[in-house]
This record gives sequence, structure tokens and C-alpha cells, in this order.
Amino acid sequence: MTLPALAAIFLALGADQAPLKAGAATSNITPPLGVGIVGGFVPFPATHVHDELHARCLVLDDGAGKLAIVVCDLLGIDRIVSDQARELIQKDLGIPLERILISATHTHSAGSALGNDPRVIKQTMDEYQRFVALRIVDGVKRANNLLRPAEIGIGAVDIPEHVFNRRWYLRDGTMPPNPFGGIDKVKMNPGAGSKDLLEPAGPTDPTVSFLTVREAGGGKPIALFATYSLHYVGGVGSGHISSDYFGMFSESLAEKAGAPGQPVPFVGLLANGTSGDINNINFRAPRGARKPYEQMRHVAEDVAAKVAGAAAKVAYKGQARLDARYRELRVGTRRPDAATLEWADKTIADSSKDPAKGNLPAIYARRVKRMAEHPATLPMPLQVLRVGDAAVATMPCEVFCEIGLEYRKRSAMKPAWMVSLAHGYYGYLPTPKHHSLGGYETWMGTNRLEVKASEIMLEQLLAMTKELAR
Repeated sequence: MTLPALAAIFLALGADQAPLKAGAATSNITPPLGVGIVGGFVPFPATHVHDELHARCLVLDDGAGKLAIVVCDLLGIDRIVSDQARELIQKDLGIPLERILISATHTHSAGSALGNDPRVIKQTMDEYQRFVALRIVDGVKRANNLLRPAEIGIGAVDIPEHVFNRRWYLRDGTMPPNPFGGIDKVKMNPGAGSKDLLEPAGPTDPTVSFLTVREAGGGKPIALFATYSLHYVGGVGSGHISSDYFGMFSESLAEKAGAPGQPVPFVGLLANGTSGDINNINFRAPRGARKPYEQMRHVAEDVAAKVAGAAAKVAYKGQARLDARYRELRVGTRRPDAATLEWADKTIADSSKDPAKGNLPAIYARRVKRMAEHPATLPMPLQVLRVGDAAVATMPCEVFCEIGLEYRKRSAMKPAWMVSLAHGYYGYLPTPKHHSLGGYETWMGTNRLEVKASEIMLEQLLAMTKELAR
């Protein structure tokens, strides 16, 4: 065996024995009033900030290398923002690009870090995107400044009462036409309490997976990074900027974890799991009207309480092996055929169909035209982090629930879970089965990748995880 090979082995063995260090911090990424709030089909100007938006940052160091985890209060994050932030973090702190995870929560009440048109592949960073990238870098630097000896615990808790599949089969003859004039087999958000409901088209994932760090020797809590497969909650005030339940969870967790007012603030991070077809609406038993923020607060407080309770029972360790894999896998894009392009041109020419007024055929006609400009394939950033015995995998899409369940089941490492909307935004990611059912998440322009993209990307993540398990 060569000396370099022996050195690598000793370095890896030493990492298991080196004491873990951890640091966490936040950076404010709230945009100015007047920016367009995204999340619906037609953006509208922000008139008030209900609660500030943040990039929540955690840095871990096992003595052989560091990992950085960042969760941003954004609908999505264009890959140029992630690329720029990771390049600066690598340059300034020496943390390799593949060891930096940057994701968006998917709050529907934030400004856009996706650029003027997220369906344009080659963008130039706008002012807000540059601001977000720099604030992410600042947050990671501050977390790195706060590194101190730490202990880590890994756990999970099932919270099924807040997650519902939003895609439904309906009674024959009750399915409305889609924007393209066709009839789907399932409908997103069919109307709570509707007499036309038959059954949901897929499962839910009730598991909140988390890792928690505290100061060495059973000291003060430093941070907790959790992932829940719940799209968002919503119910904000008109024109309000808000981090949705993700931010409320983070604030509530500090109190419930016994960390309010400590000299170095505790940081809660809640990432979006595989929630592309999951929301907070019980379609069988509608809850009725709620005041702004009421339901959001209810979900945040309940999830924070149950996660804090589970975290109090985990076993902590003073060491944890850290590692990562990052690859860019080329995946095919959806391509409109001649008939679809002809439909798009006719729809755009029809002055009675106004996209600014929320006309769906007009909106999707323009999206189809953008899709025609896409290259045949795009590089998909895929990542897996190893933190102790746990694996955290990512995709740059709104990932369907079944994909996350499959990853957890087949992963070579346990526990394992997935984070959506990391390092880019490439639309919804249904399974091939769901493509055959149709519905909003499969429409061209909502969905941008080839029908088998979920299978291709999942297999790559499983292979990367297997490498880390060795």
C-alpha cells in the first residue's frame, strides 16, 4: 500500500475520534416593500413585512473537514444563486462546493430569487439574487465563527395530522378541463368537502427527520435541522411577506428546546422534504375559515413541540463522520410538439385571454413557448450529505412524496431522508405513474423534465449514498 493511501486511511480513522464542532447563525434576506410576492400565477406587490425572511445556517466540523447546511425562506432558489454563494464560501472558508447544501423552504409569501422568469435557463443575476447570495455567505461565515465543541443527536418523529395528499380522483364526469383543453384523471386541490371526491392519488410522508447539536458536555443547544414533507401552510395577510410556518417553527423551537435568550442564539432550520403533492388541507373534513396566520401558527407550534419532545430523547455523540457527494446528472427536458406550439401561438394571439388576469391557457401558452427554448438536456445538481450514520439527499425540484419514501426505504444508510428545492429550481418532479394521471403538477410548464426524470435522479442518489456508506 502506498504512503498516500495509508495517510488517507489514518485521516479517515482520526476523523471518527476527533471531537465534533458546530456553529449556527442566521442572515436576514427580507426584500424591500414593493417587490413582487411569488407563489401564485400572478405576482403582486408586497405592502407589509409580517415576519422577516432568513437564511438559516449550520456549519459542522469533524476535524477532517466541514459541512455547511443553509435553509432559505424563499419559494425557490435559482442555481446561479446557489452556485455563486457556494463558490464564495469555498473561496473564503475552504469548504468544498460539494459539502455545502443550500435549499429553499417554498414559502409562498416571499420575493423571488428565481429571476424575472424562472423558465429562462441562462440568467444574469438580478439585484435581489446577488443580495441573497451574499447574505448566505455572511450567514455561513458567522456560523463558522461560532464553531465550538459539540455533540450531535439524530432522530425522527411521525406527525401525520398536518399532511394530506392534494391530488384526487373525482367522480366520473366531474373533472374540469385543464388549460390545454384536455381532461386529466386527477385534480390538484379539488375543493375541501366536495361531494365529487373519490380518493387521494398518493400517500403522505408523516416523518419529521432531524439532527440536533448542542455544546459539548450536555451544554446549551446550538441548532436543530429538521425536514418535513409539507408544501407550506399559507393564510397570510394581504400583501404580506412571511416565512410561513417554516420560520414560525424555527422561532417556536428555540423556546421549546430550552434555548430562549441564550448569549449565542439557537438556530432552528426546517427544510422542505418531498412535498410536491402534499399540503395542509384535509379535503375530507374541511376546517373552515381561519384568521390570517392562525393555521400557520397552529401547525408550527405543534410540529415544534413534537420535534422538541423527540429531540429530548435522542442519544448524543461527541463525534460524527462528515462526508458528501455532489454530481450533475444530465436529464432530458419536456419538449412541446408541433400541435402544442400551434395551440400556444393561437392562445397568445387571442386578446381575450390575458395572463395578467390569471387566465390559465394564456399563462401556459407562454410557458410552453419558453419550454421550446430549453436545451434537450439540463444538468441536475444532486447531492448527498453524510452526517454520522445519517444520509441527507437533495433534488432541485418540488419532489413528489413517493420519491422520498422510496429513497428512505432503499438507502444504503439509515436513517435517510430527502430535501427538495436544493441548488436550483426545475419545476415539479412527479413519478412516471403520476405523469400518466395528469393534473397541475404534470402540466408542461409546471413540470419541465422528462417523464422518467424522477427514476433517473433517484437511482443516482441511491448510488451516491451507497458510496458514502462504504
